[in-house]
Amino acid sequence: MTNRRNFIRQSIKAGAGVYLGTMGLSAASYARIIGSNDRVNVGVVGYSDRFRQSLLPSFLNHYKELNFDMVAVSDIWKRRREEGASQLKERFGHDIKACVNNEELYTLKNIDAVIISTADFQHALHTIEAMKAGKDAYTEKPFAETMDDNNAALAAVKQAGKIVQIGSQRRSGPNYKAAAKFIGEGKFGPITMVELTWNVNQPGRWRRPDLVAAIREQDTDWKRFLLNRPYEAWDPRKYLEYRLFWPYSSGMPGQWMSHQIDTVHWFSGLAHPRSVVANGGIYMWKDGRTNWDTTTAVFDYGPENDAASGFQVIFSSRMHNGDERPAELYFSNGGELNLITNKVSPAGGLRKNHADAMKMQPNLLPEMDLVAEKIEVAASANTGGDPLTSAHMRNWMECIRSRKQPNAPVEAGYNHSIATIMTNAAVRTGGKAVFDSKTKQVLVDGKVFKY
Repeated sequence: MTNRRNFIRQSIKAGAGVYLGTMGLSAASYARIIGSNDRVNVGVVGYSDRFRQSLLPSFLNHYKELNFDMVAVSDIWKRRREEGASQLKERFGHDIKACVNNEELYTLKNIDAVIISTADFQHALHTIEAMKAGKDAYTEKPFAETMDDNNAALAAVKQAGKIVQIGSQRRSGPNYKAAAKFIGEGKFGPITMVELTWNVNQPGRWRRPDLVAAIREQDTDWKRFLLNRPYEAWDPRKYLEYRLFWPYSSGMPGQWMSHQIDTVHWFSGLAHPRSVVANGGIYMWKDGRTNWDTTTAVFDYGPENDAASGFQVIFSSRMHNGDERPAELYFSNGGELNLITNKVSPAGGLRKNHADAMKMQPNLLPEMDLVAEKIEVAASANTGGDPLTSAHMRNWMECIRSRKQPNAPVEAGYNHSIATIMTNAAVRTGGKAVFDSKTKQVLVDGKVFKY
């Protein structure tokens, strides 16, 4: 009887091995597939303000119900690393492993997934590290700030086959989903124009003067921070206020426009602009920054093989006048769709008197709400776990279990990065930026844009 049981057991193992082989999985990798009842252990890559004040509260909204946990934090700055271990221990009720860098983090055997919230230029590179380590990832936007990083990260995600959610939380908002459905069903008509704005009056936006005064080079790893950027001497402002300095961030395009331009791609089904012209300057806050406090970009969108079809998008942003109420207005011949009020209206549509003069039919959209509930976009990065970010985090967590693609898959990040890189290139060179789909590079006057 014992020999028979052993024979059956070995036969099952052998059969499973054949089945796993057809799936391209080894027995070891199959053992790492997360079951519906298994706890998912998450590591934190970068104990940043964005993580502490928005992503962590969003995670806390769902982790018990979905059986997730946080077990480790990686940050190259001693202060943040120690804060992370202490504060997360208090939140989760157990010790948190504090890792001096991601290399140490990925030696841990109990990490299933990571949340990446580091400097803008590091997101793509840290995603590549996660993919090589075989971890699912929630990666903040912008996904990439150069096309070399963008292309490499997309390839790494595709090769790894892991679940990657890009931090474009609008894709998990019911109002944005309703807008996508309304446009996708043809009820809006062809998009003819999009106006995007994001204005603040905040001299301290992206500044960290107290932390800049406190940080010491010996307490962090400057060379590891730079990753593949050109080496330069230690600069605490570029470490902590990186959003103000290229090539560590493009500033307005990567931080703000990446959210809004992603909805253009989503609603239109177009992957990237055909061209971008842009201008920007530092007109008010002359504090040593190299990224602009005022930007305007004009995009041409449409099929690459049909220049007669398409629409224009305008993005404008200023940091010296405004109340941080980002505007997203979509226009068609029949009216407008307003993603701040979440209303469709006939405003600006073709009215009867003007249509009659040209023997045409009037074209007016109905007056309607996209959704019944009141939904506001949380514009600040540190939102306390706003409804959109919370829903986005939950979607990622659920997809880790289901292995379905999340609401903002890697392609969403890749495509918004093309647009932001094109904008950055256009402003810095003064030329028209285009995307070469053969070389996968952004070109200005036929030359590849780098740094």
